[in-house]
Amino acid sequence: QVQPVESGGGSVQAGGSLRLSCATSYRTNCMAWFRQAPGKEREGVAAIDSVGDSAYADSVKDRFTITIDNAKNTQYLQMNDLNAEDSAMYYCATANPLTNRRQKPRGATACTLNSADYGYWGQGTQVTVSS
Repeated sequence: QVQPVESGGGSVQAGGSLRLSCATSYRTNCMAWFRQAPGKEREGVAAIDSVGDSAYADSVKDRFTITIDNAKNTQYLQMNDLNAEDSAMYYCATANPLTNRRQKPRGATACTLNSADYGYWGQGTQVTVSS
């Protein structure tokens, strides 16, 4: 099973919270969340490496938190203070082989929000925020 499996989407009112999960059957150096709303381009939301260093889009900083449980090969995206702009299909992605060989900078993550760095994508989970 190469494809990541997402869960945890749903509907919530503005100001509410949701937690997304993404499970894989393998270890990878980078896992990330992307989202795509109707009529909009896919955008990176958050990424995390195997030691827990992360990167976030400016639009979600201080509201979303990405974490990883290496023992379970699972990453989580805790989303707080949701607003209508967060409504989208959320996709989990894992690094392609080239990205997995990237050297990690000290104290930071080598994982980016560039979709080209990711080779395996989940089916997506819908997040809908009503105002």
